[in-house]
Amino acid sequence: MTGDAGHRASRCAVRPATATDLPQLAAVESAADRLFDPVVDTSLWGEPPSGAARAAEPGFLLVAGDPVVGFAHVLVLAGDAPHGVKAHLEQLAVHPDHGRRGIGTALVEAVCAEAAARGFDRVTLRTFADIAWNGPLYARLGFTELVPEPAWMAPMLDAEERIGLPQSGRRVAMVRHLG
Repeated sequence: MTGDAGHRASRCAVRPATATDLPQLAAVESAADRLFDPVVDTSLWGEPPSGAARAAEPGFLLVAGDPVVGFAHVLVLAGDAPHGVKAHLEQLAVHPDHGRRGIGTALVEAVCAEAAARGFDRVTLRTFADIAWNGPLYARLGFTELVPEPAWMAPMLDAEERIGLPQSGRRVAMVRHLG
């Protein structure tokens, strides 16, 4: 990126992902995952899913930059009453070469705006509670810890357990109420 403010804004504007963006997502996520290496055994995670696999799931994908330097993947999950359909931020990734520039924050804000526009009253997520660019970041962006964790998150907890995430630090569910 250059120092030109107009160029920076156009490179990092958040927008819906297109078919040409999808092949770039796994590389962005893989690079972002390297940030966890000092605190988490990321070898347990395996390779990130392809952008096409993410796009095939119910929900939406937002990207920042062209080429893509960050993305957010929101799953739309069906649930039983009283929980109903939910917007769940499944993944937020920003390439480390573009970190600390507000891209992650812009993606989260765009996720919340898009979820609200689609009629959702909240966005949920699961994250590490104490890693600075996880729980504390989301707390600054208006998310609060969801206690007790809802039963519909049980499959996510099981998946996290299978790959050893709880051994790397406390995991929490968080929610941001919209509107």
